[in-house]
Amino acid sequence: MTAPPRQRLRPAAVATAGIGVSPLGLQRRLASLAGHLLVAVIALVAIGGATRVMQAGLACPDWPLCYGTLLPGRQMNLQVFLEWFHRLDAFIVGIGLLVLATASVHGRRQLPRWQPPLALACLLLVAVQGGLGALTVLQLLPAAVVTAHLITALLLVALLSGCHQGLNGDSPAPIAADPHARPVALLTALALFLVIGQCLLGGLMASQWAAGRCFAAGEACGWLLAHRLAARPAALLVLAAAAWLGWRWPRQRPLAALAALLVPAQIALGVLTLRLTLAVPAITVAHQITAALLVAVLAALAVRLWRIAFTLQEHSHG
Repeated sequence: MTAPPRQRLRPAAVATAGIGVSPLGLQRRLASLAGHLLVAVIALVAIGGATRVMQAGLACPDWPLCYGTLLPGRQMNLQVFLEWFHRLDAFIVGIGLLVLATASVHGRRQLPRWQPPLALACLLLVAVQGGLGALTVLQLLPAAVVTAHLITALLLVALLSGCHQGLNGDSPAPIAADPHARPVALLTALALFLVIGQCLLGGLMASQWAAGRCFAAGEACGWLLAHRLAARPAALLVLAAAAWLGWRWPRQRPLAALAALLVPAQIALGVLTLRLTLAVPAITVAHQITAALLVAVLAALAVRLWRIAFTLQEHSHG
């Protein structure tokens, strides 16, 4: 009896035979992990905002422990819980990003070439974020460090959103080439840049308690004026990008519509926050969450458009 002919395996199948995951399966698992981490980081931004508005940033006077223990049961109150849970969420995000980076480097032959560097960049950002969190406590909430802590988190939101979209095989595939792909991709990226810059101004304003000082003593009102003036071009650019997207690419309309809806919601929350003189913490935190969501949506749209622009480049050279 002759032996059956050996089946010739493709290189990708051979490379993944040792770990039992196909290239597409690995990519989808990492996309799922990136999506869950994105939700966790947005939650981290929300908890961080609640910690600030409840003046709980120094509720745990030491770092990385809280009152010298992992679980400060005797000292536990709302403020201690917020700071403790903020650190716990950050720890979970750090472990998840370590897994994402390790899996991306290990399976780099089955992934897009940009994925391992992007995963490592996310891991580096969360390490910087942890260091800034430690300095925030140990140096008693310096304004520059608190603001850098927030911006690093928002950059992580943008990178994870882009990573999720780039890996997600279920996201809308690039459609027919369009000569307007690159300009609108650049417009969306610029809108993302302006929104993050607006968040930077908001973080500087909040970390110096400029709104409260302005209302109480007429001090630091320039920060409020700068934040208000910078909001206009950022909002107009997001709305212009969303309108262009909705008109040119029907498959992108749901995400573009979400970006367009988040703009008036963010403006309304900002106005309401000031009219209530920061007296309702939930509205102030919602203002920060909406900003994080807008960063995530714009990053996702930018990556989708770059995929279309890359397809356009391939077609033009084909």
